[in-house]
Amino acid sequence: MAPESRNTLSNPMFEKTRNVSFALRRKLNVCFLSHLFEVRAHTRPDFPVLTFENPSGPDTVQTFRDLHENSHRFAQALVNAGIEKGDTYAAIMYNYPEMVHLIGAASILGAVIVPIDPRTKGDKLAHQIRNSKSKAVFITADLLENMEAVRDKIPGVERVFTIEKPGNPATGDVSKLSSIQEVLEAPFRPVDYRVSDLNHPLQIIYTSGTTGDPKGVVFENLRMPVVGYLFSRYWNYRKDDILYTGLSLTHGNALGCTLTPAVYRCIRAVFSAKFTKSRLWDITRKHGVTSFSMLGGVAAGIYNEPPKPNDADNPVRHIVSAGMPRAIWADFEKRFDVKILEWYSTLEGGGFARKPPGKGPVGSFGKPVWMFKMRVVDENDKPCPPGVPGEVIASFRSGSTVVNYFDNPEASKKKTRGGWNRTGDIAHVDENGWFFFDYRVGGGLRRAGDFIQPDTVEKVIGDHPDVSEVAVFGIPAASGAPGESDLVAGIVLFPGKEPDSASIFECCRKGLEANSVPSYLLFLDEIPKTISEKPQERFLREAFESHPERIHKLEDHKT
Repeated sequence: MAPESRNTLSNPMFEKTRNVSFALRRKLNVCFLSHLFEVRAHTRPDFPVLTFENPSGPDTVQTFRDLHENSHRFAQALVNAGIEKGDTYAAIMYNYPEMVHLIGAASILGAVIVPIDPRTKGDKLAHQIRNSKSKAVFITADLLENMEAVRDKIPGVERVFTIEKPGNPATGDVSKLSSIQEVLEAPFRPVDYRVSDLNHPLQIIYTSGTTGDPKGVVFENLRMPVVGYLFSRYWNYRKDDILYTGLSLTHGNALGCTLTPAVYRCIRAVFSAKFTKSRLWDITRKHGVTSFSMLGGVAAGIYNEPPKPNDADNPVRHIVSAGMPRAIWADFEKRFDVKILEWYSTLEGGGFARKPPGKGPVGSFGKPVWMFKMRVVDENDKPCPPGVPGEVIASFRSGSTVVNYFDNPEASKKKTRGGWNRTGDIAHVDENGWFFFDYRVGGGLRRAGDFIQPDTVEKVIGDHPDVSEVAVFGIPAASGAPGESDLVAGIVLFPGKEPDSASIFECCRKGLEANSVPSYLLFLDEIPKTISEKPQERFLREAFESHPERIHKLEDHKT
């Protein structure tokens, strides 16, 4: 897609504004997020496109005028802080309007924003700030202690901006830091647009780092309109929909499934600062939400909430899901009276597949859309026959397949060996070409020769009335058998409940085959998760090793 010189307002791929002459006169290209904000601020200034809901006070509504003007306010603050085209700056916060303004500011200046999961701490936090070469950090005051703990490890940071949010007191000294509130209160003065190439970097988003240091994936400006306008058509959104997410804007899912479709297609969207499974359906009723985005770990948590008589009394017509556990799929749809639209991709762009509601078998993530080729292959890149697991690889049907890890050309090259994106996901296809996810490379659970499906075990344990969340993982088998695992269920109980291991083991015996009953229950305060809400097995195993007092053994409850 061409840069600014070819004005995309005349391209039928993009919605024409009601005043094309205005955009032409300003030489605006609505593919750029900041240009889009300006055009919409001129044509639909008061449209309440984004709502940031607040459970304890008034919601914050952002119109296109707000997004346009505040993006320029932050751009000016970045200029004053010495941030130039190509420089990087980090944003560490939950879902607040400032996160969207900061992305808009990057689009204005040609600077690069580095959104960082606000739960990140310690060496992992220091690595992402240092590795991205961020010169400034925008952080809410409740997270300051996390950054101050690693301040000596991030010497390149020249300026820190912060703001206190209601109900979230500061955890550090804000007196010597720059004020985000002052940025928002500054007079509106447009900043000149400094980038005209849509392939110029806009964001660096880090992988979860499950097996090592997280890698930064570079996203160009072009990705925003491609996902927001084109790919979102595959999620069956309508103009009158109201979208919702509580997933973090520091992750590709919330950006791609909610934010970009909302702003590029003028669809209203609602955001929670954090994901909340207990308030989810109340939020949908209050705001008239008709569609929300969900990841597999989120689905299980929602399903494990105690059933309520009004579970099906909600305005949601369909859920855009990535990783719906097949064990609860049909029951989830029936209980909440919703339809699941399942899809698959990766942060690095490892193909794009979807299964529309009512089509294909339950448990499948679908088939690739027309622009992608996807295969399941063995270790020699030979296609696996139906039913045989292998790695998912993907490529565009035309053009090259490229992954750009920031400052890591070797990893980038390895990721796309042979012109295919190597996803690291193990899946299989059935005889009709439907894809089914099995596990991540290195994450399969085999016990006594059988492969165990964790979601089946998690469903049975999650049905126990005391269990709020559960994540099943493996540890090396006590038998010493190569490649074999003993099963551990990491469990979080509802508030006020005490561990009742005998009852939970009995629930497992009744609902599972003997080989699928966990050997251990590990009671935790919380399940350690990635930004995409996937349980982190590395930290679960660490908890198993370091908290023997929280472990309950099956052998102690045999009858």
